[in-house]
Amino acid sequence: MRKPVSQNSNPNSPTLTRRTLLKVGLTCMAGMALPLPSYAQLTGPVDRERSLSLFNTHTGESLQSVVYWTDGDYLPEALTEINFLLRDHRTDQIKPMDPKLFDLLHTLSNKLDNRKPFQIISGYRSPESNRKLRQANSGVAKKSFHLAGQAADIRLPNRNLAQLRRAALNLRAGGVGYYPQSGFIHVDTGPRRSW
Repeated sequence: MRKPVSQNSNPNSPTLTRRTLLKVGLTCMAGMALPLPSYAQLTGPVDRERSLSLFNTHTGESLQSVVYWTDGDYLPEALTEINFLLRDHRTDQIKPMDPKLFDLLHTLSNKLDNRKPFQIISGYRSPESNRKLRQANSGVAKKSFHLAGQAADIRLPNRNLAQLRRAALNLRAGGVGYYPQSGFIHVDTGPRRSW
């Protein structure tokens, strides 16, 4: 039997043998090989700032390159501006949106090397608006992620819809819906799925 690496005189303390050290090292290496959670992969470690450019197709309001995150912190004033633009245009209700949705849009814009604002067809949706939309269209989900402030229906003027959908699917984060007849895709921060 080999002597332990640690020569601790206390008989009740655990000893660190070479075999234990090897097991710990192999376990760590195996853990590093596992994929990161999807949202951890969305933005790179080199991002010092994250910004968005948005245009609300219903209200005509826009935000140009609003920095909403810098040096590891979300900026409350910028989040308030974005939440206002993404409000339910039917009822004027505002809900704090999931900041991960902004990260998803930021990353999608970067992946496409996009400099144009996302056209927002729908952001937050109040229960009242969702109910009315469900009555008019069977494709509207009863428990839509729009209700929780976790979804946006978007398009880009300089990209075809299929290309935008492919780029969103390649992020491997959240839900991606494809609505070519209506001219938009849906993205959300819920479980990963597509339709």
